[in-house]
Amino acid sequence: MTRSTGSGQADDDPSTGSGETERVRAAYARRAELGLDARYDYWTPANLYIYQQRERALLDLLRRNRLLPLTGRSVLDAGCGDGAVLRDLLRYGAAEAGLHGIDLLPDRVDSARERLPRARIDVGDAQRLDYPDASVDLVLAFTLLSSLLDAAARRRVCDEMARVTKPGGLVLVYDFWTNPMNRDARPLRRAELRGLFPGKRIEFRAATLAPPIVRALVRLPGGRLACSALEVIPFVQTHYLAAIHV
Repeated sequence: MTRSTGSGQADDDPSTGSGETERVRAAYARRAELGLDARYDYWTPANLYIYQQRERALLDLLRRNRLLPLTGRSVLDAGCGDGAVLRDLLRYGAAEAGLHGIDLLPDRVDSARERLPRARIDVGDAQRLDYPDASVDLVLAFTLLSSLLDAAARRRVCDEMARVTKPGGLVLVYDFWTNPMNRDARPLRRAELRGLFPGKRIEFRAATLAPPIVRALVRLPGGRLACSALEVIPFVQTHYLAAIHV
């Protein structure tokens, strides 16, 4: 069944998980007010290493699934923030008009729209996507699922992402399996992700060396080389990328 609300917003029906939506919105707004977003600035040495490692893993998955270049592909980023990941896709051949994003925070949506004026960026809730069935080639969820503490909300988001993805398309999830310091998030283990997409083939790639390790090593002489060597050790990789075949 095709679902299109025309608004991109979750309504007040408890089945849409509006309580969890408000909790997530408040958590991200609080983080922004405290200035914590600055810890993810791209240009710091540790973050640069982390983002580049993730990009290598992302490009590997896209290449293996014959999605490069992204020319002619439609992409939806669920929880797009200021559109940083969508902007990366332009380098991979995506057309700006084929990019779509939703986010709970209006100020982030405004920022994404400013940077990607020809893309469709909406204020919206990933538990209720305002897109028809089988309408998008590639759906991204970068640290989206871990921001949801409620298991039912996670299920609704995954069902929606699978619903709007075209047959033969991919849902790409980037998330962490361990993060003991963040009370506003809950780790997403691989076994849980498999359960959220029952019957789907999923490819996993380790994507991020533990950030505390990167921050400790990257500024030292030979630190980047040491980080690269540690990438082969599974238990020090805190994040993964997963390609779910729809």
